[in-house]
Amino acid sequence: MSKKHYEWQDGPAKLKQHSIAKHNLLRSYLASYFPTLVSAPGQEELRLTIVDGFAGGGVYHHETTGERHLGSPFICLEAAREAEAMINHPERAKKVHFNVDYFFVEKDRDAANFLSKSMVEEGFSHRVGNDVHLLKGDFNIHADQIISHVLKKTPRSGRSIFVLDQYGYNQVPMPLLRKIFQKLPRAEVILTFNVDSFNSFATEKNGNSPLEKIGLPNIFEGRKLQDIKNHECDWRAFIQSQLYPHIVKSAGSRFHTPFFIRSAKGHGDFWLMHLSMHPKARDVMTEVHWKHSNTFIHYGGEGFDMFKIGYITSADERFSRQGKLGYTFDDDAEKRTIERLHEDIPRVIYADEDGHSYETLYATTCNDTPATSRIYKGVLGTLAKLKEIEIISSDGHLKTSANQIKDSDRIRPSRQGKLFI
Repeated sequence: MSKKHYEWQDGPAKLKQHSIAKHNLLRSYLASYFPTLVSAPGQEELRLTIVDGFAGGGVYHHETTGERHLGSPFICLEAAREAEAMINHPERAKKVHFNVDYFFVEKDRDAANFLSKSMVEEGFSHRVGNDVHLLKGDFNIHADQIISHVLKKTPRSGRSIFVLDQYGYNQVPMPLLRKIFQKLPRAEVILTFNVDSFNSFATEKNGNSPLEKIGLPNIFEGRKLQDIKNHECDWRAFIQSQLYPHIVKSAGSRFHTPFFIRSAKGHGDFWLMHLSMHPKARDVMTEVHWKHSNTFIHYGGEGFDMFKIGYITSADERFSRQGKLGYTFDDDAEKRTIERLHEDIPRVIYADEDGHSYETLYATTCNDTPATSRIYKGVLGTLAKLKEIEIISSDGHLKTSANQIKDSDRIRPSRQGKLFI
């Protein structure tokens, strides 16, 4: 995942700690993602395309320790290799063929050349031109070619992952994201958006909004950025609260995670957004955020109100008090989420006497909460045991175990339950 100001002329670029956090998340997500693509014991093939739109040179040195780190292209390649070995364990009778293509796109000439060199040094040169495609130039220019390849490879699903780790905020236009999701029903996008950079440096030039370039021309309803900064007490919070919903709406994805990369040294706020069209993909990514609890944070609520509390807006306050005020995906955060969902879920269920299927309940509420499906089901199991709700299987049996809940199960108000207002 490259940065605009990384230097590749004299060898590996220097890598900051927050970029290591992004690499760790990508590695963990792919490790969790591959097994979800192999659902049947008799499955013979896994088809997927992985696209890194800002690939960088492939190898870095830590800016402080000098330790060598592999970049996102090699993280993708190694994650697939490890997943293939894990899935095709000796006890599996029918092995799964991993039919995965990789597109690594890099605009910077020095970085692109260094990536080609790194492919040789890391032992992948024999795959370049076969399943590994190195493309020089702007991702936006190559995008249509890549989408066409994905459609040819997986015509019905368009199954693909796009890793778009842009340096700032204006290199990935919303119309392009919308095209990806319109043409590729099972596409996923991992998008970095440097909201702190936007807050600090974005200004109107010649009367044009800096967001026009990415297809968000009028999200502030005609107000100028400088006017917002001059008159809004918490102008950073105001800008972020307007930006996020417009980004996900304009991108055209149905499911999304909006969490920030934590930075104890105050590098600034990066949204690391996961955008997808399927709730399972969203759930896998949210579980990864919980796994990396010391890396990610959000500044909202813990229940179905994730965006209603707002943000910590002072940089000093944000980085010195985030453990106290931010939601840091730790044990305390999970406890608070469970407590809150014990209130929020019954309100949703009791709003309709027929209730909802579990699949519908999760799909219609998950974007508004940091909770995972695992947390949802744990809360539902407790509520069922307390007879506040009923979980009814497709054959009419009552369930009280969280581990038994299926997508098709109906969650309805208990005939003996309370009235939630």
